[in-house]
Amino acid sequence: MTEKEKMLAGELYDHRDPELAQAHKKAVALTDDFNRTLPGEEEKRQEIIRQLLHAKGSFFIEQAFRCDYGFNITIGNNFFANYDCVILDVCAVEFGDDVMLAPGVHIYTATHPLDPAARKSRLEYGRPVRIGSNVWIGGRAVICPGVTIGDNCVIGAGSVVTRDIPAGTVAAGSPARVIKGVL
Repeated sequence: MTEKEKMLAGELYDHRDPELAQAHKKAVALTDDFNRTLPGEEEKRQEIIRQLLHAKGSFFIEQAFRCDYGFNITIGNNFFANYDCVILDVCAVEFGDDVMLAPGVHIYTATHPLDPAARKSRLEYGRPVRIGSNVWIGGRAVICPGVTIGDNCVIGAGSVVTRDIPAGTVAAGSPARVIKGVL
């Protein structure tokens, strides 16, 4: 398997691989271009984001936006990301329709071995993140690798989501826990 195939499969891979390094450079260039656009350049901003990730419909993303690769991110219709969104997309990050991210939301699929000897190898791996439809994620929330957030959820500001959140619930805290049942 190539390092990219290992990465996409959630296996240990070397992020220093030339193919991955080139893909990362492309994403950095595109996000830099996006983050330098001026007010009123909405058409240009839309074009850059469509080059970077998979958009299934309408969206609005504020500056600054950062991601590792972009090609692993799929956003549904009517997606909104406020200022300072970071998505580390070494594995798939999938958003349903009508998702809103408040300022400073970070979503991570990348992780590292817990074993110190394995960690010294500088190899890493990832776990996909899935966020359902009609989800609102509060400011400065962190979504950790491997998490699924069901449809119709609210994640409180400052939460660190380390486990799956069932559909139709409100979750908050660090680590996040369900604080209100089915809405």
